[in-house]
Amino acid sequence: MSSWSNHLPALQVIVPMLTAPLVLLLRPSGLAWAATTIASALAFAVAIALTIGVLDGQSFSYLMGAWPAPYGIELGVDAFSALVLLVVTGASTVALLAGRESLNLEIDAHRQPMFYAAWLLALAGLSGIPVSADAFNIFVFMEISALASYVLIAGGPDRRALPAVFKYLLMGTIGATFYLIGIGLIYLMTGTLNLADMELRIHEVADLKPILVAAGFITIGLALKAAVFPLHVWLPNAYAYAPNAVTVFLAACSTKVALYLLLRFDFFVFQPNLAGHDVQFAYFLMPLAALAILIGSSVALLESNLKRLLAYSSIAQVGYILLGASFVSLSGLTASVLHIFNHALAKGTLFLAVACLTTRCSGLRLENISGAARSMPWTMAAFVVAGLSLIGIPGTAGFISKWYLILAALNEGTVGIVLVGVIVVSSLMAVVYIWRVVEAAYFGDAEAGGAAHREAPPALLAVTWIAALANLYFGLSPSLPLALSTSAAETLMRHVP
Repeated sequence: MSSWSNHLPALQVIVPMLTAPLVLLLRPSGLAWAATTIASALAFAVAIALTIGVLDGQSFSYLMGAWPAPYGIELGVDAFSALVLLVVTGASTVALLAGRESLNLEIDAHRQPMFYAAWLLALAGLSGIPVSADAFNIFVFMEISALASYVLIAGGPDRRALPAVFKYLLMGTIGATFYLIGIGLIYLMTGTLNLADMELRIHEVADLKPILVAAGFITIGLALKAAVFPLHVWLPNAYAYAPNAVTVFLAACSTKVALYLLLRFDFFVFQPNLAGHDVQFAYFLMPLAALAILIGSSVALLESNLKRLLAYSSIAQVGYILLGASFVSLSGLTASVLHIFNHALAKGTLFLAVACLTTRCSGLRLENISGAARSMPWTMAAFVVAGLSLIGIPGTAGFISKWYLILAALNEGTVGIVLVGVIVVSSLMAVVYIWRVVEAAYFGDAEAGGAAHREAPPALLAVTWIAALANLYFGLSPSLPLALSTSAAETLMRHVP
């Protein structure tokens, strides 16, 4: 490994974190956007370099201050964290490139440097969680990203974002507190905060009841962060009332990072040490995942606000990810990790198309976009492509992960057949709620709906179509995310007795 690549895990966090205070000093606001976008693009480049290294078989470990683990803070990157880093940094970069015009309209010029500084802190926190191998350090990054996310969601002109953020803050604080309680119990019993060291030292603990209690606290805390049903109540309004670029960023990656941490902690720390925990994990998550899939999709059928419709769809998609993980099998985890990547692609593109619609339509209710496809054909075509991926139509990225999920479910016997039925029914529901949008835009009365008379801005539309084409590319050539997902699943399963 070359000397410069040794520092890539640290650079993943340092680049956005050190740029954040500099952005505060930049005037005019266009410079703040440019610096933020460059820092995000550099973080994306670092994530790509890490991914290439992981695929080449390299091992990334960085000791902060040259203190050896477990006494010092360790950073590390494997296939699972590399995939999550691609999602986080890619979503941030795409959202910034697409959102310049809308953010100029939504955020006052004098507040933009502070807003972009918060964006970089959110990026640093969300990137720091996958690279950190220290449980308390993860908590620090979790709080950095959460506090910055509250600022981003409340930063727009819609005052309804304030009660949404307050609910998000309450739920997020409870989740973080539960996580910290769990970490405290494990530290009390093992005397270490390093995840790899925890796995080894728990073997030496005579009484495992505090560890089991810690598993409960950590699982519930991270489920709150990941909007796992029924702990999802903060998510719909947070997505609906945030600035459009913020929704693109957070919808693509924030819950995925919490799910990453939930799987990492459970499979690295608890599965190897708690007898029968794999069964407990499956019995706890499998019914919640099935309910999330069905109820999230059902509520989306009834929503007339486009952003809330897609937010409830995200709750169902979180259910797909948890369903694959609940099988505690190589095929299930492969499908689960793969869907983290593919859902980020589909949902990010859908919210980009929504951002296009907001530039020309009077609102985001279905009646507001009635007939919009006649004057915004490229925008609605991108929405349709991403919608097909969300449904899981062959040739799109969403089909690949749903297919792998169905194959994994079929290995589970009778229960698996029932779960395949759940997946199929939910996909049919997705057809209906995506069709409701398509029907309004293509067949609605443009005059009654007050829809647009011209296409979205070229820069925003170009980024939206790049994301839409990525859904097709990774549907036809899924080797990159599939290789990362398979390697991540193998790494997780190596810790299961």
